[in-house]
Amino acid sequence: MTRMVDVIEKKRNGGLLTKEEIELFVEGYTNGTIPDYQASAFLMAVYFKGMEPEEQAHLTMAMVESGEQIDLSAIKGSKVDKHSTGGVGDTTTLILVPLVAACGVPVAKMSGRGLGHTGGTLDKLEALDGFHIELSKDEFVKQVNDLKLAVIGQSGNLTPADQKIYALRDVTATVDSIPLIASSIMSKKIAAGADAIVLDVKSGDGAFMKTMEASKALAESMVAIGEQVGRNTMAIISDMSQPLGNAIGNALEVKEAIETLKGEGPEDLTELCLTLGSQMVVVGGKADTLEEARELLKEVIENGQALSLFGDLIEAQGGNRAVIEDLSLLPQAQYQIPVAAEKSGYITKMEADDIGIAAMLLGAGRATKEDEIDLAVGIMLDKKVGDYVEKGETFATIHANAEDVSQSTALLLEHIHIEKEKVSPPALIGDVITK
Repeated sequence: MTRMVDVIEKKRNGGLLTKEEIELFVEGYTNGTIPDYQASAFLMAVYFKGMEPEEQAHLTMAMVESGEQIDLSAIKGSKVDKHSTGGVGDTTTLILVPLVAACGVPVAKMSGRGLGHTGGTLDKLEALDGFHIELSKDEFVKQVNDLKLAVIGQSGNLTPADQKIYALRDVTATVDSIPLIASSIMSKKIAAGADAIVLDVKSGDGAFMKTMEASKALAESMVAIGEQVGRNTMAIISDMSQPLGNAIGNALEVKEAIETLKGEGPEDLTELCLTLGSQMVVVGGKADTLEEARELLKEVIENGQALSLFGDLIEAQGGNRAVIEDLSLLPQAQYQIPVAAEKSGYITKMEADDIGIAAMLLGAGRATKEDEIDLAVGIMLDKKVGDYVEKGETFATIHANAEDVSQSTALLLEHIHIEKEKVSPPALIGDVITK
């Protein structure tokens, strides 16, 4: 009989674990027969010795099988899910769901709430008056079959093993292990019933992965897991050294998403959505090449289909679809306070993390799970890296429901750098990873 101590020793010595050995750890730790101290030792062994692709696939599937798995087989077509590793001003889900669905790919999306600078996708959607994120499984399936899209809150007992292991990683300094991150993310996507998965791995100051090298390693690991377990998977690495788009804050980001679906959005956000959307359309089987898929996406923006479908989504889930034509129906902050440059020059750096914190201090995000979000507040950026700004010119506008925004203003002045020498904006797409 294999004992947990033997599994720990084998991994500590760099051995290749079998499916049974990995299942022993996942099942035993989830049901409480393996204590924290052994699980911690195992995680640290993985942290130092890594895991081969087949080990990562076994770990992923053991976590998937620890809880409920959502069966979406009643939805016609190849169900495509998208996952972003998060960042500041990341509104892509709101745009991609109707954009890709308008090309005929069913998008059955389960999203979470955000802990951090701004809310998650669900919080953003709740900036739409009346929009409800709870649908029964039958309603969810029916809506995706009828409209090709739905976005709901993650429900049910998905991947309890991952939740328990993640909590332990958090307190044992084993969070930033690529095999553990990759299997954690992929287990949730697979348990949620996706046939194909597109991943947006962020890289840079505002991302979990700060370097291109680490981002690429994570993307390659996740694509390898997807392929090992029979899910068509692609990934891109995108820049998060500065915020994505111009809006940071829930209602502000919904407004920007609607503008992008009209073809009037910021260049970087539009480009990222076309890049990710092209992959989703290809893995969803509606185009043979990324070039063909991109043309389809541009077409549904130009002919208004993507925007109209976003209206259908809002209406189907209890919101007022008039918002797509009248943006004043979104929550509005009481004060709009300009932040002016203290000197003339070029913006050379925008530290995304600190700009995100400036938005959170206004009430746009959560520091703890219990925090209430103010859906109206946030920051609009008027300039990005590479732009010239005159002394006294507004480079950002704070949307607030309190008059005193001195903390947020100070953070923006400190972390948006203005220098004499011009720099080029960072490349938005770092790499495209396919099997």
